[in-house]
Amino acid sequence: MTPAELASVVLTAAHAVFTDRGLDHAALPEHTVVERPRNPEHGDYASTLALQLSKKVGVPPRELATALADELGRAPGIKSVEIAGPGFLNIRLDAAAAGQLARLIVEAGAEYGRSDRLAGEKINLEFVSANPTGPVHIGGVRWAAVGDALSRLLRATGAEVGTEYYFNDAGSQIDRFARSLLAAAKGEPAPEDGYGGAYIAEIAAEVQARRPDVLTLDDAAAQEVFRVEGVALMFDEIRSSLRDFGVEFDTYFNEKDLHDRGELDLALARLREQGRVYESEGATWLRTTDFGDDKDRVLRKSNGEWTYFAADCAYYLDKRERGFERVVIMLGADHHGYIGRMKAMAACFGDDPERNLEILIGQLVNLLRDGAPMRMSKRAGTVITLEDLVEAIGVDASRYALARYSSDSPIDIDIELWTRATRDNPVYYVQYVAARTAGVARNAAEVGLVPGDADAFRPELLDHEKENELLKALAEFPAVVATAAELREPHRVARYLEESVAASYHRFYDNCRVLPLGDEEVTDRHRARLWLNNATRTVIANGLHLLGVSAPERM
Repeated sequence: MTPAELASVVLTAAHAVFTDRGLDHAALPEHTVVERPRNPEHGDYASTLALQLSKKVGVPPRELATALADELGRAPGIKSVEIAGPGFLNIRLDAAAAGQLARLIVEAGAEYGRSDRLAGEKINLEFVSANPTGPVHIGGVRWAAVGDALSRLLRATGAEVGTEYYFNDAGSQIDRFARSLLAAAKGEPAPEDGYGGAYIAEIAAEVQARRPDVLTLDDAAAQEVFRVEGVALMFDEIRSSLRDFGVEFDTYFNEKDLHDRGELDLALARLREQGRVYESEGATWLRTTDFGDDKDRVLRKSNGEWTYFAADCAYYLDKRERGFERVVIMLGADHHGYIGRMKAMAACFGDDPERNLEILIGQLVNLLRDGAPMRMSKRAGTVITLEDLVEAIGVDASRYALARYSSDSPIDIDIELWTRATRDNPVYYVQYVAARTAGVARNAAEVGLVPGDADAFRPELLDHEKENELLKALAEFPAVVATAAELREPHRVARYLEESVAASYHRFYDNCRVLPLGDEEVTDRHRARLWLNNATRTVIANGLHLLGVSAPERM
C-alpha cells in the first residue's frame, strides 16, 4: 500500500464516520496526506485528519479520532490504529499490505515516482545562459546540473516544460571579445578590458583558418569577422561541452534576434499601452518604482541605443507570447539585484509577478584540491570551467555534487572526496546500491532464483523490521519528487536517495539474506526479498535519472 492509497483509505473511513454520525460531508477535504512519524515505534504512518476536521464539525478531536480509528481498523491492510495526544492517528499496516509496494514499484518501472501534480502548467525554464565570450565557468556548471535536474523533475510531475539558453550575442561584452580575438591574431596583448586565456588564441587561430584573409582587412572589418566567426565557434564549444555533460536545451535563443525582429519596439509599445513608460532627459524610462523597484529603469538612452534591460523586457514578453504561463530564470549570485527590477517589469506588463515570473539565485562554487580552492583554469586562465570539473571528478560526480545542495548555499567540491571509492563519497554510496541491487539480481538468476509471476508474490513474507523500514523508504519517493519539483529543490532527491533509500537498503542487505545459502532450497521468502531488492533498484535508478546521473549495474 502506498501513502497515497492509505490516504484514500483514511478519507473513505472519514466518509463512513460522517455518514454514521450525520455530520456535514462538505467539511471533508478532497485529499489528505499521511506521514511517517518521526519515531518509528509510533507506527508506519500518522494522520492529523481528526485534528483538522474537529473544529469544522464541532466534535472533540479525540472523540473524532476514536471513531476514525474504529472505522480504519476494519479496513483491509490495516493492522492497528492507535490514538496519540489530542487526536493523532498512528497507523500500522499488515505485512501483506506493506509488502505489496515492492510489486507495484517493479511493475511501474520508470513510471514509479511520476505524477500529475503540476499537470496543466506550462513553464519556460532558462538556465546557464553564459555569454559566449569564454568556456562555461563553474557557476554556470552548477546551473547546468541543477537546471537540467529541475526540468526532469517538473516533467516527472506533469508540467509542460521548455528549457532555454539565452544566447547573448549583442552588446559591449561581445565587442570586447572580438577585440581580444583580433589582438591575439595580431600577436598583441589583450585589450585592457578584454579577455585572456589560451582559449582566445585557439579561437583566433580557428577564425584565421576559416578566413585566411582576415588580417588583410581594416581593423573594423576584421573585428566584425572575429565577432561573427568567434561567437559562433565559442557557442559551438559551449553547446558541445554541455551536451557532453548531459544537458541539451529545447531552445537556444539569440538576443540579436530580438533586435533584428523588432521585438524591443514591440515590448516598448506594449508597456506604453499599460501606461508605464515616460520620457525624461531625452531617454525613455519604465516606471518600475510603481511596483517596488528602487528606481525607474531606462529602456532607451538619449542617444537612441537600447539598454540591456530593454532586451530583458522584450525577451520576457517573447516567452509569454509563446504561451508560457510561468517564466523561471536561474541566475548567479551576482544577479540578486535583478529580482526587484524583473518582478516590477512583469507587473508593468500587467502580469502577476508572483505567478508569472520566478527567479532562482544560485550561490558560488569552489573546487578544492588539497583543501585549498583552485583559482585558475589551465585553459581559460581566470576561472574554473566545466571541463576542469569533469576532468577532476567525472560527469556523474559533478552533476550529483552540484545538485546535492540547496542552490542558495555556497558549496565546496573536494576533489579527493568526490573521486574516492568509499561510502563517504555520496555519489559512490548511492551508485553502489544501484550496482549491488543489479548484482544481487544477476546472482539470483545464476542459482535459479527469479521473482516469478506477480500473482505468486507473497508480500506478507516481507515482515522483518528492516524490510518494513526499506518499504517505507521506497514509498516516500513519489512525494519526494513532487515536493522537489514544487519547491524547485532537486537536492531533496539526492538527500533522499542517500539518507533514506541507500541507508535502508544497506541495513536490509545486512539483516535479510536474499540468496539461498549453499544447497538451501529457494523459498517464497527468497523470492519476496528479490522483489524488494529489484524495487530498490528501480527507485535508485529513477532517482538518479532525475539528477542526470547513471545507475551502474557494476562498479
